[in-house]
Amino acid sequence: MKRLHQLLSTDGVIQLVIRLGLLALLILWTFLIIKPFVAILTWSAVLAVAFYPAFGWLAKRLGGRPRTAAAILTFVTLAMIIGPAAWLGLSAVEGIRDLATQIGSGDLVLQAAPDQIKGWPLIGPWLHDFWNEAYTNIRAALREVAPYLKPLAGMMLSFAGDAGIGTLQFLLSVFVAGFLFPHGPQLVGAVRGLLFRIVPEQGEHFLELAGATIRAVAQGVIGVAVVQALLAGIGFKFAGLPSAGLLAIIVLLLSIVQIGAALVLVPVLVWIWMDKDVTTALLLTVYLVAVGLLDNVLKPLVMGRGLTTPTLVILIGVIGGTLAHGIIGLFIGPIILSVAWELGAAWIRIDRTAPIVHNIADH
Repeated sequence: MKRLHQLLSTDGVIQLVIRLGLLALLILWTFLIIKPFVAILTWSAVLAVAFYPAFGWLAKRLGGRPRTAAAILTFVTLAMIIGPAAWLGLSAVEGIRDLATQIGSGDLVLQAAPDQIKGWPLIGPWLHDFWNEAYTNIRAALREVAPYLKPLAGMMLSFAGDAGIGTLQFLLSVFVAGFLFPHGPQLVGAVRGLLFRIVPEQGEHFLELAGATIRAVAQGVIGVAVVQALLAGIGFKFAGLPSAGLLAIIVLLLSIVQIGAALVLVPVLVWIWMDKDVTTALLLTVYLVAVGLLDNVLKPLVMGRGLTTPTLVILIGVIGGTLAHGIIGLFIGPIILSVAWELGAAWIRIDRTAPIVHNIADH
């Protein structure tokens, strides 16, 4: 009898191992199938969460027609991507390729100080001498380090080559997000059920925190940075600035990592005043200064709560996301890492307060 019980126990263990193995195989196989679409699906979900309040508002204004609202929102987003974003994107790719070619050949093109700077009152002669000295020293330094910069040129060319794939991923993500909008309540219910099984006591809190973080980062950081970069790029184009698209991408990166666009706008304004007539320079200065201050106005309007995610986390998300998923990772990286940071911080706070509550209850 004891021997029979042992055999039955052994058979039960074997069956359990087989079931777990088949389940693991199914999960692994499923992941391998959807792996090429992970970035697209993730960005689609982010877009759906970020723009769901706008979708709900539009659906109500259309008399409760969610499909029509989703179609309009999708069309507007696609128009933004295909229009000015594509225009600046192509210019940025061209600028990156030119810069990578110069780095690879060791012949970076730098500009000496224009002679008209000498005529500026007070600081003109000093600025002209400082510029020329820096120009000479930088050229000499670049000649020394040029051989070591060639791997960087290869990475830049690879990044530029992925631009077409990244654009296609963006378009697909917008289409998928358009299909997700009408099914928002069902998807939220599914996520709520999953979180209830993982963290039953805090599932609802974590769901609200994740949604608020996605909207805060997507609208208040990524969205404002995209608007600021697009407007700055338009100004650069009208100014006839070389590599306007590349400079707009730099503005985008600086805005995302919360450094600000001033590092690009100030040198651009100096170049404009040297190259343009007074009227044109004044108009462009007013426009670009307004663009530079835009984030101070938009962020309080679009962010429902103050962003508590450290800048370092966003910076790591930008770099890691770009390395992992290319151009689209530039946007989803900081969002996903911010969500993970906020949820982890909330979990730690809950774990720290739990023993205190138990101790008070015991007393």
